[in-house]
Amino acid sequence: MNNKIDFLILWVDGSDPEWLKEKAKYNPNKVKKDGVDGTIRFRDWDNLKYWFRGIEKFAPWINNIYFITWGHLPKWLNTNHPKLKIIKHTDYIPKKYLPVFSSNPIELNVNRIKELSEQFVLFNDDMFLIDDVKPEDFFIDGLPVDNYTEVNLDLSGEDPVFAGILKNNYHVLSKKYNKRKIVLTHPQKYLNAKYGLGRNLRTLKNTITKKDFVGIDNNHVYQPFLKSYFDKAWQEIYDEMDHTSSNRFRDVSDINQFLIRYFQLMDGKFIPNDYDFGKYFSVSNDNQEIIDYIEKQKGKCICINDTNPNIDFEKCKSEINSAFDKILNKKSKFEK
Repeated sequence: MNNKIDFLILWVDGSDPEWLKEKAKYNPNKVKKDGVDGTIRFRDWDNLKYWFRGIEKFAPWINNIYFITWGHLPKWLNTNHPKLKIIKHTDYIPKKYLPVFSSNPIELNVNRIKELSEQFVLFNDDMFLIDDVKPEDFFIDGLPVDNYTEVNLDLSGEDPVFAGILKNNYHVLSKKYNKRKIVLTHPQKYLNAKYGLGRNLRTLKNTITKKDFVGIDNNHVYQPFLKSYFDKAWQEIYDEMDHTSSNRFRDVSDINQFLIRYFQLMDGKFIPNDYDFGKYFSVSNDNQEIIDYIEKQKGKCICINDTNPNIDFEKCKSEINSAFDKILNKKSKFEK
């Protein structure tokens, strides 16, 4: 078995005039096409270097890093690093889908990257390692390390596009899998002491009272994947994969990579873990909890989501980046 583990990260330079020009050509009028103002979604926190420093310091054993980009690159990035593989959208996404400005087709087609290992971990550029990780934190005996909890999702507060995508995921999942049969087949994976009593009770209650899937807890940090499960999705739900890949911008009719994870979970292709490895935060004008989580290294990974148009952006950026600098102040070999 090939036990190599690759990391894969998606990145976009939202200030690139050529990218903006091409985006405007396909979507000139709808600033909020994907439910979030583009100036917020793509503003630059100037902290990508801390992502690379975290990988070098906390995961030096990694095989390769696949840096997925429209074509632009950070000026400081050392593209000659032997572990860094620069992959443009045009290198692997079929021409009929290009250009794309949504992460969904970019992620759903990554199995077309021939050199990518069977075991890989997907990151977004707002997810950072902040403490030592081992290969066993991601994969054990060739299986992703993951967890399963059913939840009752209240999507009323979500942006309508993302809410629609989640509903589509669960609709496909309910058509393909018998939830109760799945839980009975691998009970120790779906009801596990590592998840805690409350999570297990929610899963048990939803399994008994609801035939279809109504929600699965999403970790919102890095996600380990088996490349072959993207192949499986293209074989078994081609129409949904093709439709989403054909949408240049995020659309309420999409599915997303969460569904690939769910397929892995449904087939029992995972090793149960707890929920203490990382945490998701939304930026506000009071980021002390984020700062403490980074500086005190309270988890192994942090996701810092930026969708708040009302923050003092420069102040928040300075505070959070200063916290990263406390634990990752040494320049990495991924920097020139």
